[in-house]
Formats: sequence, structure tokens, C-alpha cells
Amino acid sequence: MVAMKRFSTQFILSREYLAECFDQSFPHGKNANSSYLFPAILLVAGTGLLLFIEQPKIAGFVLIALGFLELIHIRFRRAWWLARQMWGRSANSEVTLTIDSDGIQTQNPYTQTSLLWSDIERVVETELGIILLAKSGGEQYLSKSVLPAELPGEIAARFKN
Repeated sequence: MVAMKRFSTQFILSREYLAECFDQSFPHGKNANSSYLFPAILLVAGTGLLLFIEQPKIAGFVLIALGFLELIHIRFRRAWWLARQMWGRSANSEVTLTIDSDGIQTQNPYTQTSLLWSDIERVVETELGIILLAKSGGEQYLSKSVLPAELPGEIAARFKN
């Protein structure tokens, strides 16, 4: 592979950055299509237990409650994800991003990560950034707003077949 010119920048891991990360990554993720089948099965099974079983009704109520909880989870997935990220120590901290011939490194006061080029399986370019899909199954999103205009194209070109 061609050696990549070293690039380093800093940015704040703000709510807006995290929202962009979710919005751009979610359509390409494993659970992109929300399935209402599971909550429907829980609701039907719970209702069936309430109507057709003479034993204590607690199991039916629990299944119905789980079905509603799953519906709420599907509806508020983005808000819940953002809230969890903002509660974390890394929220609103300064992140140092370094891209060089070895790979991509990010560092903030609480964590340090490194993703080598050899560990990246695929790159997905979105409207506002790039998603790096690791061979281990992990994902890392980089916003184009913190990168020079030509760098996302260079990164994507490294992984074209």
C-alpha cells in the first residue's frame, strides 16, 4: 500500500458530533432495519397467556410489558444511544485524531484507540463522513468536517478492489 501523509487534528466529542455519528452509521449497521416482529410476538404471546391460561397471570403481564418496552426501544433508539454517550466520561472531551501510514489513532483523556490499516476490512463513504469496518466487527466513524477534503477519498481508495 502507498504510504499516507501524516495528518493530525483535534476536535470536541460534542453532542452534535455524536448525533452525526449515529445518523451516518445507523443505516449501514447490523440493526438498520427495525423489526417489529419480536415485540408483536411478545404482545400476542402475553395476550394469549392472559386469555387462555387459568394460572396466575403474571407471565402474560410480563410478556406484554416486555413487548411495550421493545417498542419504546425501537422508537427512541437514537435518543437513548445519544444519552448513553453523553453520560460517558468521554463526552465533551477533546479528541486527538492522527492518521498516518500505520493506521488511525484517536486519543482523549480517558481512552486511546488504534486501528491499523491491515485491521480494516471495508470503508463506507457517507454524505458527511466515512465508516471504517474492522475485521473484528467493530466500526469507527470519522466526520468529513474534521478531515481535509481529499483525505476521505484517499482512505476509501486504499480499500477499493
